Amino acid sequence: MKILIADDEQQLSGFLKRGLESEHFECKVENQIDNLVTSARRFQPDIILLDRMFGDMDSITVLEYLKKLPEEPLILLLTAVDDVKDRVEGLKAGADDYLCKPFDFDELLARLQALSRRRAPLNSSQAHGHKVGNLILDTDSRVVSVNENELTLTKLEYDLLLYLAENIGKVLSRERILSRVWKAHSDPLTNVVDVYISRLRKQLPAESRVVLETLRGNGYRLKEIN
Repeated sequence: MKILIADDEQQLSGFLKRGLESEHFECKVENQIDNLVTSARRFQPDIILLDRMFGDMDSITVLEYLKKLPEEPLILLLTAVDDVKDRVEGLKAGADDYLCKPFDFDELLARLQALSRRRAPLNSSQAHGHKVGNLILDTDSRVVSVNENELTLTKLEYDLLLYLAENIGKVLSRERILSRVWKAHSDPLTNVVDVYISRLRKQLPAESRVVLETLRGNGYRLKEIN
């Protein structure tokens, strides 16, 4: 996914670029609001992280131009002012989401993931879930099946498998999994993730055509196999 970071604070934009690139996003930074529309047209980002204030200039003045680009990006507004009126004004002007500074990096990742699902909605055959290999995850019923045979999963096993399926092929760190599945924002110094990965691996039959990999020191990855 391509993300354009539009912020006049060079230290913050540099930090965000390094952090997001470590999470395998393709990033570009634009520190000049006058160049923003041109940069977006050339880079064609999926999402723009847009600082609400560039010096004395309110960036919502350029939202209508960003939304008219041939490849219309989603806009996540960043602001240092946590004011309902400002949030409503930004959303009415065309922003897709709003995040107040200072923010937790995990929350930023969660917002980006939510926007990415909006950017690439499931096709009609997957309108209520995900298909990975021969695995079908029905998000309405929270049922997982392989060749019409239902797997017996606990709530946490299902949540873990869904998170892996939403990020098929991506390496997910232990910390990200703890944050998303267990809603834990610090390491509880247990091997709970390892235990559940092992339990889930035993639940996946060979005919599922997926493999759950452990990449030592990096995390876990769900992959389709031929």
